[in-house]
Amino acid sequence: GGAVARQLLDRGHKVVTIARDMSRAVEIEKLGVEVSQGDITDMESMREPMRGADGVFHIAAWYKVGADDSHLAEGINVGGTRNVLELMRELGIPKGVYTSTLAVFSDTKGRLVDENYYHAGPWLSEYDRTKWLAHYKVALPMIGEGLPLVIVQPGMIYGPGDQGPAHQLWEQYLQRRLPMVPAGAAYCWGFIDDMAEAHILAMEKGRPGRTYIIAGPPQYVSRVLHMAEETTGVPAPKIKVPAFALKGSARLMEQVERFAKLPAFFRAETMRSMAGVTYLGTNNRARRELGIKPRAIREGLRVTMLWEMQQMGIEIPPTPS
Repeated sequence: GGAVARQLLDRGHKVVTIARDMSRAVEIEKLGVEVSQGDITDMESMREPMRGADGVFHIAAWYKVGADDSHLAEGINVGGTRNVLELMRELGIPKGVYTSTLAVFSDTKGRLVDENYYHAGPWLSEYDRTKWLAHYKVALPMIGEGLPLVIVQPGMIYGPGDQGPAHQLWEQYLQRRLPMVPAGAAYCWGFIDDMAEAHILAMEKGRPGRTYIIAGPPQYVSRVLHMAEETTGVPAPKIKVPAFALKGSARLMEQVERFAKLPAFFRAETMRSMAGVTYLGTNNRARRELGIKPRAIREGLRVTMLWEMQQMGIEIPPTPS
């Protein structure tokens, strides 16, 4: 969201956003973004900030995996989406872009699927399930009723400033707290600035009613960490845990969770979500119709690792001559 706001400002737009916690919006407010306190689960808090807008980006979501507060997921991802889109319709806003996710397809089992792919469950996490509900039971039906909405589906977003799952992976890796990686797990890796630009291109060029996979290039997690090692000098984990072992651990953790509270990384949902799963989709339509140009993983990863190391106070190794 912050990256989209900055790029909109750079293009000369007036940008209004809502924030639950105003202290987290200080930096973009300094840049000239108008920030209003609000929450997507409270429709009335969004009414005035949205009134008179030429377009609405609905990017906010609950995106944790293995968290204790997963009971919030449906209210935010499903109910919040319904609030934003109903208000968009009520206020007569001419166009909107809704951020869905490749996770609505769940594990594609190695296939690079397109926008016509459909998965009806089961889902690996509450995030996957509730984003599926928002996509197929809220956004698409409202499009069918005439809402001028474009849907975009990013994959794994990474880059300077990102605070999502990829950032957590980099932290564990750089702190040498990542002894192993899931064998066979793969994502489509989208650099944050490229994904922000893809959102804006969807607003400018996207056809209402159309869905666009805007995900970056696919790659195994293990391979991405080896690429990171080229920049950081921090050894990538050498142990690859097979899917069957993680699935077995998930079943065990389900029993343990009945009696004990576990950190997110060790919860059954997290284990299932790492067990050789692939969240893969082709961005051919978005390249063709929107003109997106996601950068190569190695290029984006170098920028990301240098930024993460700087933030953590880790000495950056000299570039080989």
